[in-house]
Amino acid sequence: MSIFEQRESEIRAYCRVYPVVFDTAENARQTDEHGNEYIDFFAGAGVLNFGHNNARMKQAVIEYLQRNGVTHSLDMHTTAKRRFMERFTEVILEPRRMPHRMQFMGPTGTNAVEAALKLARRVTGRHEIVAFQHGFHGMTLGALACTANQYFRGAAGVPLTHVSHTAFGGEGASADTAMQALKMLEASYKDGSSGVTPPAAFLVEVIQAEGGVNIADKAWLKALAALATSVGALLIVDDIQAGMGRTGSFFSFDDYGIDPDIVCLAKGLGGMGTPIAMNLVKPEFDQHWSPGEHTGTFRGQCLSFVAGCEALSYFEDSQLMREVKEKSALMQAALAPLNGHTAIEIRGKGMLYGVDVGSGDLAKLIVNRCFEAGLLVSACGSGGRVVKLIPPLTTPEADLKAGLSTLVDVIQNVLKEAA
Repeated sequence: MSIFEQRESEIRAYCRVYPVVFDTAENARQTDEHGNEYIDFFAGAGVLNFGHNNARMKQAVIEYLQRNGVTHSLDMHTTAKRRFMERFTEVILEPRRMPHRMQFMGPTGTNAVEAALKLARRVTGRHEIVAFQHGFHGMTLGALACTANQYFRGAAGVPLTHVSHTAFGGEGASADTAMQALKMLEASYKDGSSGVTPPAAFLVEVIQAEGGVNIADKAWLKALAALATSVGALLIVDDIQAGMGRTGSFFSFDDYGIDPDIVCLAKGLGGMGTPIAMNLVKPEFDQHWSPGEHTGTFRGQCLSFVAGCEALSYFEDSQLMREVKEKSALMQAALAPLNGHTAIEIRGKGMLYGVDVGSGDLAKLIVNRCFEAGLLVSACGSGGRVVKLIPPLTTPEADLKAGLSTLVDVIQNVLKEAA
């Protein structure tokens, strides 16, 4: 038995899906200790938007370390934080006329969600949160209450309360059902005898990545934003996995015409895999915090500021986002042969795609076969029935084509065997 089997917790998961010991990685490829290469369409579950060991970010971090730059600072001021905040303001916020403040907290997405929930409850004096079916927001108790997946919820050990779930308005037929659900909620909030009171916030993903790559319908999302405003609730957008350029623009909601009160970011924000989480909060709501009310030892991780600052340079012009849109079209075209299978539905935007094969068992077999063929993909969605593709945005075209070819061949062979 290896040391992992001897000593690592039974809770380990991804290593069971990819049962090798990885040693090195560059851009969209990982190499195990025996020299076997794998094209990586998993990319740290959306952390590595700019690839493994991005050369520009690696050099920036090396130079920072060599000059003895501060690596840990709690929330004290540092030159690394100042430069990141200045660049984020110049490159991302000011062009969008977003006045939002930046709040740094513990370095994971779930902590960003926890902080957002606390603040929404503080601002409104209400406790209920409305989240959405198939949504995923993290593993700590507040965020887990908002997460819909029963497998994850079952580990809580306590009731997960003060959150209700309603229909998510995904593109297609589900949008009509979800729109009706919103209208019913609105009517209930306006009816003083309904027994239903407005929530502190609506928490939504524009693309439910872990939920199966479900993309919000634009009319539904705008209606949700309008409802939040009308009842005095905050609109919180969880952009932790779908942000940082994943959809062809920095924010997944850039083309939706909404104005979120809080935006939760993490994952790709740190550029090269170093941890960071940040909430963007409108100033009138941010002022409800008192100093130190939500804290964390590793908030404002300086290496993440350095690498993340370099990541922002990709958004100074439109080149990378233009490439993402071109690669998105390439992905869509490569997956097109699968449309002939009645059991398959393909959903996606930018460089985030899901292939719904209708069965968790089939998806698991596809993931395993892809791994054997040198391609890393994962399963998500209800019962793990969706094969998710989330490659680095910087994936070379040759690797993208090779990985997609492998995936399509594997899926077609698995479906043929299952027929």
